[in-house]
Amino acid sequence: MLVIVCYDVNTETKEGRRRLRRVAKVCESTGQRVQKSVFECQVNLMQLEILERTLLCEINPDQDCLRLYRLPDTKGCEVREHGRFKATDFTAPLVL
Repeated sequence: MLVIVCYDVNTETKEGRRRLRRVAKVCESTGQRVQKSVFECQVNLMQLEILERTLLCEINPDQDCLRLYRLPDTKGCEVREHGRFKATDFTAPLVL
């Protein structure tokens, strides 16, 4: 399933900037960055649970915001891209 992870971490303090780096690192290890605080992650249900739990351990719920959008695997899911960024198609054949 495709999951969109969006976050907004309060970076007014040194601790907040550290949280931001940790959240980004977790997301980078699971998916691809499509905007500064937005990631696309191709995961199964178990990986989604682990990702969510890991991110919840990193944020401060009183100061930060974390949103995970789970998109269905059906043909109804469509992503339209505009601009310079071109996403990696993880379902395409790997050519070496």
